[in-house]
Amino acid sequence: MRITVIENEADAPLGYLAGWLGLPCDVVRPYLGEEIPERAADGLIVLGGEAAAWEDERCPWQPATRALLRRAVEDGTPTLAVCLGAQLLTMACGGTVERGGDGLEAGACEVVALPAAAADPLLAGVGRAVAVQYHRDAMTRLPEGAVPLMTGDRYPNQAYRLGEAWAVQFHPEATPDIFASWTAGTGLEHLDDQVRAAAPALESTWRPMARAFAARVRAHADAAPLTPAQGA
Repeated sequence: MRITVIENEADAPLGYLAGWLGLPCDVVRPYLGEEIPERAADGLIVLGGEAAAWEDERCPWQPATRALLRRAVEDGTPTLAVCLGAQLLTMACGGTVERGGDGLEAGACEVVALPAAAADPLLAGVGRAVAVQYHRDAMTRLPEGAVPLMTGDRYPNQAYRLGEAWAVQFHPEATPDIFASWTAGTGLEHLDDQVRAAAPALESTWRPMARAFAARVRAHADAAPLTPAQGA
């Protein structure tokens, strides 16, 4: 069983998730000319990036990524969509993403679980937590049928579930070094120490989420019917 990963830029890799998932990942790098597949493997992760979810002229693979996300939702493929990935999922399934009215949200910020998260397969038990943020766009209208799971002070839609797809506006994958690569030369370097100090809390909170997602991938793969070649 394998997870298809869409990496939208070199500075936004799997990070923590690479060690937490415990499953092989097939990383697709469309910014290097690699083609977005029509369907994911047993699971799908779409990572973040600097572009806006509507900037298809800047990232011409985004329409194919939205189509991949839409098919994953339709097929019930376990999906984790992170920051830009979450915004692409939102647009793909009929929601709205806009430039955030409250500006850039960056650093180690608090997110708060909503009531539905208490029974969620990935986010149960999280409650109030710290998460790495780095975004200026916002999911302002969620897709029909989406279940809101987490909120925050600056932007309310921080996480939701749509079938077997989870969208998180924050960055559970971001290590302190990854975050520091985002702030370099921006004037936000003072936030690096904040994220480094939060690292133990980040790891203890989001590692269980990653492992729970991997469990959904395993269950999905185990339930999939065998092809003739597999059954031979």
